[in-house]
Amino acid sequence: MQPTRSTHAALHTSRSVKPVVVGSSAAMREIRSVIRRAAPTNASVLIRGETGTGKELVARAFHAESHRAAGPFVAVNCAAIPEHLLESELFGHEKGAFTGTTGRRTGRFERANGGTLFLDEIGDMSAPLQAKILRALQEREIERVGGSAPVRVNLRVLAATHRDLEAAITAGEFRSDLFYRLAVVEIELPPLRNRGADLDELIDHLVALFARQHGRPVTSLAEPFRARLHAHDWPGNVRELGNAIERAVVMSKDGVLRQGELPKTLAALPASETVACRFPTLAEAEREHIRKALELAGGNRSQAARLLGIERNTLARKMKKYGLLHP
Repeated sequence: MQPTRSTHAALHTSRSVKPVVVGSSAAMREIRSVIRRAAPTNASVLIRGETGTGKELVARAFHAESHRAAGPFVAVNCAAIPEHLLESELFGHEKGAFTGTTGRRTGRFERANGGTLFLDEIGDMSAPLQAKILRALQEREIERVGGSAPVRVNLRVLAATHRDLEAAITAGEFRSDLFYRLAVVEIELPPLRNRGADLDELIDHLVALFARQHGRPVTSLAEPFRARLHAHDWPGNVRELGNAIERAVVMSKDGVLRQGELPKTLAALPASETVACRFPTLAEAEREHIRKALELAGGNRSQAARLLGIERNTLARKMKKYGLLHP
């Protein structure tokens, strides 16, 4: 069973607890710095990253640090709602807008009034809805489905995606004007496999959180347990790590977390065997390829981008993602 999106949000925050962005790596320090600087403004923010990296957590941190913190935080996963229902979910509808509707229903935009609306997986939205989102951002007003009167809204919009939106724009799948409206501030969340320096902090944070949440005190972590966590590539990122640690905390018999209490997919192989057989991930291969291109180009980003067959801004974003602070 895969951990759910709501489970992932619970790893770090609840409605009554300030979100915690864990990690002392350079990438995570920079993310916290961007949050501190941009949160007090009304600027739109685009949060990028693979599934499970903590995009909603970062959105909640923006909200908590903003002058809208006392207002609602409303999240909607645009990829999880069927296309024919998403417009009504976002903008609401009037009585009689559809067969069987018996009254007016407010949408997520209105429910987020005075606060923050988080549009997760914005890259999966259809072109007609993209146009309506753009209009809502520009005009600060919406129209309910089946209605004609504009409804003013006062909110901040944060968006997130795991997709390459620049590529989607080139392919005609995403509006460039909406992209520029959303991406006033951008944050790239690195995958967990590239956050080795943060892993122990995350493990300790999540162990303490779930021990408290389930009332199961943890006295120590056996060394093979921690070694097994370090050996894994974490394709599901922090969400997968949280799921594994929560299971271990719940299944622990004596307060000591052991490798055998991890999910079967993790407990099956000894850590030493996994490390010996480890194959480089796609991200690791991409990072090394970019590093070599920069080296071959003598640090010239334009030339390196040409060698790689990508745009210069895409190269810059990937360099930031992989911590390649090349001059």
